[in-house]
Amino acid sequence: MTAAYDTQAPLVIDRRNGPYGEVVLRRHGELLQIIANGCFLMDTSDGRSERLLVDAARDALDGRPEPSVLIGGLGVGFSLAHAAADPRWGRIAVVERERAVIDWHLEGPLSEMSARALADPRTEIVEDDLVAYVNETSATYDALCLDIDNGPGWTVTEGNESLYSEAGLAACARLLRPGGVLAVWSAQPSSDFEGTLGNAGFRQVRTEEIPVARGVPDVVHLAVRPG
Repeated sequence: MTAAYDTQAPLVIDRRNGPYGEVVLRRHGELLQIIANGCFLMDTSDGRSERLLVDAARDALDGRPEPSVLIGGLGVGFSLAHAAADPRWGRIAVVERERAVIDWHLEGPLSEMSARALADPRTEIVEDDLVAYVNETSATYDALCLDIDNGPGWTVTEGNESLYSEAGLAACARLLRPGGVLAVWSAQPSSDFEGTLGNAGFRQVRTEEIPVARGVPDVVHLAVRPG
């Protein structure tokens, strides 16, 4: 991090008010940042944890040919771009509820992160609330990668809490084909969430840590729907 980055004030590029509140795209030095209702969500600084989220889910599928993946949350596009760069994935669907975020990728500054992935014929963007989609869709996938909050215990919006409950995770399991993998990103480990995954019927529950410069490591919670 340079001194110029430390002292430069963030520049708001776009600000939208939608059905879920305010969402802001801003530039801070060389970084693009997404802020929702005043809460920092993510920026374009790294992407290691998003890449691990996708790779850990794929690796847990044990070589299943051309698996399909549903990514919960478009964000700054790290997860989508990484999945689309991997020819081993088949269908790649991304559920994003914020129209503004989709627009920033289709025709705004975030297109530099995702343009190639969005042009990939395997890619589909679904504009919907993930909680509603999980409970209503008839589609099924081999992997489900969730990165819509700061973790199961630190949700961005109150309505997302239900997704991490036993009932919400059981709904996620219904989207997965037998042997399918659920991967959930979190800003901190949670043994309670591991227990909830087991109670929801998942097996082979484990947690992978992503080292960070300071503080508690980010993690990816992994679980498998029984065959």
